[in-house]
Amino acid sequence: MNKYLIFTTLLLGAANVFAQKSPDGKLNVEAINKEGLVVNYADKPLYKVNINVKGKKAFASREQHDVYDMRIGKRSHCENTCNEAQYKMTDGKTLVVRAYNDGVAWRTVGGDIKDVTLDMSSAKNSWLQKWTEPYEFFYDLNAEEGTGKRWAYPSLFEYNDDVFVLITESAIEKYNSSSCLYSADSRGVFRVVPDQNEVECKQSPWHVSIIGSKKTVVESTLVNDVAPANRIGDASWVKPGVASWVYWAYNHGSNDYNIIKSYIDMAVELHLPYVLIDAEWDEMKDGKTIEDAVRYAVQHKIDPIIWYNSSVGWINGAPGPKFRLNKPEDREKEFAWCEKIGVKGVKIDFFSGDNQKNMQYMIELLESAAKHHILVNFHGATLPRGWQRTYPNLVSTEAVYGAEWYNNVPTFTTKAARHNATLPFTRNVVASMDYTPCAFTDSQHPHITTHAHELALTALFESGVQHLADRPESFLSQPSPVKAYLGTLPSAWDETRFIDGYPGDYVVMARRKGNRWYIAGINGSDEEREMTTGLNMIEGKKENVYLFTDGLDKAKPWDLRLYHDATYAPSTVRCKARGGFVVVVYNDEFRAFSNLAF
Repeated sequence: MNKYLIFTTLLLGAANVFAQKSPDGKLNVEAINKEGLVVNYADKPLYKVNINVKGKKAFASREQHDVYDMRIGKRSHCENTCNEAQYKMTDGKTLVVRAYNDGVAWRTVGGDIKDVTLDMSSAKNSWLQKWTEPYEFFYDLNAEEGTGKRWAYPSLFEYNDDVFVLITESAIEKYNSSSCLYSADSRGVFRVVPDQNEVECKQSPWHVSIIGSKKTVVESTLVNDVAPANRIGDASWVKPGVASWVYWAYNHGSNDYNIIKSYIDMAVELHLPYVLIDAEWDEMKDGKTIEDAVRYAVQHKIDPIIWYNSSVGWINGAPGPKFRLNKPEDREKEFAWCEKIGVKGVKIDFFSGDNQKNMQYMIELLESAAKHHILVNFHGATLPRGWQRTYPNLVSTEAVYGAEWYNNVPTFTTKAARHNATLPFTRNVVASMDYTPCAFTDSQHPHITTHAHELALTALFESGVQHLADRPESFLSQPSPVKAYLGTLPSAWDETRFIDGYPGDYVVMARRKGNRWYIAGINGSDEEREMTTGLNMIEGKKENVYLFTDGLDKAKPWDLRLYHDATYAPSTVRCKARGGFVVVVYNDEFRAFSNLAF
């Protein structure tokens, strides 16, 4: 559902400064003639966008109210209001500026712009991620910028008075390339540079700044709010869920029918809806084929998702199947075949960056897949920029340094906990994130986070399809409450609340599905920490509470507790170094837990 209530006024004048305020008045965006935009919060300047504005001509102003529903994401029902202004620029283009209560968005109409800088030098802290084609790297606190260094979206900045600004963009169209930040000559000043574009650009994407407290940033849906509405029609067939996943433990396992069967059997036992069959299924051994594996999954009422190489990025030496999706007629044939045999989704991997050709290709993949009711998960790909609203069949995107890196390099081991505690404030704010969480055993390289930390990631990180990383025998050997939790875990949420935390140190968040709350917290530090359970938000009610916390040691990794009255559940827990906890709160007959003894 989409509703637009628009009130338009034409304001004329020859002044050198115009201002546009957010509906609540806290944000104020000044357009200064021939200089740019100054963004103020609570009557204090935050940062400046250097862009030539021609303020002597008329501009239009309007209020816009938008209401829409999401199949996946941090909130099922979204609503936002902004005040919009339009300004003439010195090159004849139109600059459109929107002020929301939770941020600012601006774009140019009539073409893109090449010479824009952001002056964020008043920020006291920054969290920046080095740009790579797949957006896979750590966030560095106050990274050494250096002239010309390239940084990926989203980028997070902290100002005085606990004000945060998250910079990203939204509403990429087929004719757009994505942009990113380059360090300029002085610290905290960045050039906004679009990637290679080979067709005429009708308008730029929305350049988005989410602004406010940590709570405002984490809970914001602004990236989707400015994106175009649903273009695929009825999306009731888009069903979120949890999947078993082979690659983390067996990076060549998808060419082995028996290994795939073990992951399907795990999904059956844990009551998971999906199984992901990863790369190399086109080279299956022992006379078996992908159709045999899909048939086994469908017979056991598990929906299969299968992997493809995009064949525009890593090709030579890369796994297959390759070159099945590049031409329109080939992808139509492939997706029709998937639909026919019972495949419900595709994971498409190894794109080649942010240029316009990649953006066009990815949108065409989403459109073609939607015709055949196929879910899409992009890997080795650019950051999501509002597409989950426009194309609801995009259930997740990687664009994150995730758990698969335990399979690849040893550097993830010591940095993972702090990285995990940074992502809820950065990458996962903007869209679903296929981090592939939750491993109790080790891949090729060990992890040193606790079991409760790993379990917490499944609710802390939002992904339309949440892929579980560990081996079947590991999951199936866990205590019954842990298995019951995984088998009933939602992967799309009606509501999300930030409770406590600080980027890289710790985080506690609550997510609601129906009348059940899932509260997850992790400690990103190497020291023990007392953390709130967030139960104060239901204080005085009689809900049941299931608490999963760190155990004594590796031999006893779990401390599991059941409270039939939330008022007796602890308000804080002691988390181990790199530890965590999960709280499940409900007031109905939650059968998964009703007969379990803790």
